[in-house]
Amino acid sequence: MIQRIQSIYLLIATLLSGGLIFILNLWVDVQGNKFFVMDSFNTDITLLKVMAVLFFVSAILTFVTIFQFKKRQLQFVLGRLSILTNFIIIGIVVYFSQNLSGEINVSEKGIGLFIPILSIVFVVIANKAIKKDEELVKSVDRLR
Repeated sequence: MIQRIQSIYLLIATLLSGGLIFILNLWVDVQGNKFFVMDSFNTDITLLKVMAVLFFVSAILTFVTIFQFKKRQLQFVLGRLSILTNFIIIGIVVYFSQNLSGEINVSEKGIGLFIPILSIVFVVIANKAIKKDEELVKSVDRLR
């Protein structure tokens, strides 16, 4: 059922990973230009392009996870893959937000750096609810 609480948490994580990346900037460079996730496709740095693709992979994973409500184990595994993807995104973002050997001079960090962290939080809460549902189904099966 799509109206379950974990589906709402997963929908919020999907909107964070897939929607807010167009609105919230990741950082502001020395010249005052705001750097969004979509700007990473215009750079020559491959790792930034991978980061942008991973944002979309995370959004797609959490969206697909919503509709796997009949297969709770698969839903749980897809949630964990989304968490792993977001941790990789955090690693890449932290790598580039630090001033590394003149590659990117970041003068101000944006609120968009928190998108993967918030996405992880919502997916973890959804996974707890999925696990709770799975335990409830197993306990009912034992009573039969």
